[in-house]
Amino acid sequence: MSVDPRLERIRRAAAQRRRAVVALCAAPIVFALVVLAARIGGSLAAAIVASVALAAAAMLAWRASHNVDAQWIARRLDTLPQMDDSAALLYRDAGTLSNLQRLQQARLRTRLADVAADLRPAWSWQRVAAAFGAAVVLLLIAASWRPSAPIGADADKAAPAPKQNSTTALAQVQLDIEAPAYTGVAPRSEAALETKAPEGSHIRWKLRFDPSPQAAALQFHDGSRTALTRSGETWSGEHVLATSTLYRIVLDAAPPLTDDRLYRLDAIADRAPEVRVLQPEKTLTLLDPQQKTWDLAFYASDDYGIAKADLQITLAQGNGENIKFKEQTVALTGEPGDASLGQRTQRYRHTLDLAALGVAQGDDVVVKLAVSDNREPTPNTTRSASFILRWPAELSGESAGMEGIVQKTMPAYFRSQRQIIIDTEALIADKPQLDEGKFLARADAIGVDQKILRLRYGQFLGEESESHAEHDDDHAHAAAVAGKSFNEALHDPKAEAQIDALAQAHAAHERSTPAAPAKFGQEGNTVAEYGHVHDIAEAATLLDPDTKATLKSALAEMWQSELNLRQGKPDEALPYEHRALDYIKQVQQSTRIYLARVGLELPVPDEARRLSGERKDLADRVGTLTAAAGDAATIVELWRVLATQDTPDWDAAEAWVHARTSTLPDALAVLAAIDRARRDAACVECRVQLRNLLWPLLTVPATAAAVRAEPDLAGRAYLDALQAAAKNRTGASR
Repeated sequence: MSVDPRLERIRRAAAQRRRAVVALCAAPIVFALVVLAARIGGSLAAAIVASVALAAAAMLAWRASHNVDAQWIARRLDTLPQMDDSAALLYRDAGTLSNLQRLQQARLRTRLADVAADLRPAWSWQRVAAAFGAAVVLLLIAASWRPSAPIGADADKAAPAPKQNSTTALAQVQLDIEAPAYTGVAPRSEAALETKAPEGSHIRWKLRFDPSPQAAALQFHDGSRTALTRSGETWSGEHVLATSTLYRIVLDAAPPLTDDRLYRLDAIADRAPEVRVLQPEKTLTLLDPQQKTWDLAFYASDDYGIAKADLQITLAQGNGENIKFKEQTVALTGEPGDASLGQRTQRYRHTLDLAALGVAQGDDVVVKLAVSDNREPTPNTTRSASFILRWPAELSGESAGMEGIVQKTMPAYFRSQRQIIIDTEALIADKPQLDEGKFLARADAIGVDQKILRLRYGQFLGEESESHAEHDDDHAHAAAVAGKSFNEALHDPKAEAQIDALAQAHAAHERSTPAAPAKFGQEGNTVAEYGHVHDIAEAATLLDPDTKATLKSALAEMWQSELNLRQGKPDEALPYEHRALDYIKQVQQSTRIYLARVGLELPVPDEARRLSGERKDLADRVGTLTAAAGDAATIVELWRVLATQDTPDWDAAEAWVHARTSTLPDALAVLAAIDRARRDAACVECRVQLRNLLWPLLTVPATAAAVRAEPDLAGRAYLDALQAAAKNRTGASR
């Protein structure tokens, strides 16, 4: 529906009038608020107040004009007698109106041309006057405001504070911090004596004292000292922040500072890059014979920026003692991982051409990424873990008839799975010539062989042995002999009789087994008396995790093979047997482990004294075991004395902390707390704070036997009565 242009002109005129009213009321208030803020907080506060006040005025003006809509215009038109209280019909679609409503709408449009009344809202002079009155009040407050002494860089422009003869005040404090260029951190200035900055930053002090001393210096906690130079009324000094430190301002020929405590400068260490390997996902990857390349992907991040990344490639060829290594390094070019962070994050991708490397069957390709940041003068370098691409060697042939001569890596029975496959294939081929009973008996016999092999494998994983588990399968064996599955045998009377006989034999075996006398309090004896010990914990640690997982997969396949053989289904058991054999061969081939080579650096011998027998400047070796030294006695004594009114040995405590600055969690905080407590002996809060910092540093006392408490009067009377009764019994027996 199209709106009459005359109605739109009326709406715009009314909205403009409302915005003008809001602007006229807000202008004096905003001006007064800005003047008051500048008077109280300075130019920065004035800018903030001006931004907030203008935003609020704009929001009020928008809301006032936004409320002028079709309903508002209709209500205003309805105040005119010509509109017959039907102005809302001017905004209705003629297609949705009745005949009478359309007739009335046409009349209103005709009358609208004769309406010359001004529908704009009237000026609210009362609100304007109230706004100007509030502005005058705010300006009077600003005129009567008396600001206090300014802080920081504006302190030198303020009126001088009244001088005190007993102490020296800091009239101006400014620290200029310039971080190393490689960090990319912009220089900054702070109006404080404590700060945090990247290590290697240049810090410059600009100080003004009232009164001015003859000489001034910065005394650091490690004993070093930086003299301040004077230029007019400003004292300047410079220090390179290599490590976190504490310092104090020392004055000559002047009263001490009002606050002469230790100030702290924290050096933010440059962290080493972080490397994350995206591809490959596993540290050991087996090469597919059809594979021609190996894709690698890495992600690296650093707090300031990454300078370079090198891919170290090692090719291991041969086996046994004839392994040869070929090493090469490839410089990688990355792309930003996050555009907003620039060089701080990098993604690297590289594809190895295996044919160009000369990879052959039985070889290993080992890769490792080394990433360096742009730290100066010595960059931080991070190396990723080693990732191996292995081309499995050819499976060695069977050495039949030489088991007594050749020493194998794995036990001989690890190769019997092939015989089970041969027997199963022979049984499937002979099935047409065998009756059902003989066929089931042979299948069950192969299943028993499979069970024995499975149990022998289980010993290498810490599972139950054959002696403990052989009775668990006797019921299934009896069912298979009867020619039925185990579940069917549960409802077969003949098989049930065999199962009962086996159960009675098992119970007799349990009763006939002599049990070792148990000792109270020994958990192993309790388990041995009331149950079976099924696991061998020592055997579970012989293999690495990957080999364990492969063996577990082989055991799972053997379980399925045994299940089908016991049920007389050798054709269904054969695929499981083949998969079990494949897993076994993988275990046999897992013989190579890659270890990074570490060079052996021996001291250079003195050829002039060699074989001479001269023992000058030589001493006998001392034992490798040394007595533990209780080096925490000093700090323990300090912690104890702080709870009393005694004076601790402050020099010994500071020496103890200085000697362990690199090992304590926050040695600077402890030194600062010691300094505060030492300089103000009456400060109870300082002592409490120092004790709280020392508590985590105290060593746990060694376990010792507790001294028995002395008995009280009742206890001594009881002990005397017992002793007297014992003497009486002894005299009576004589």
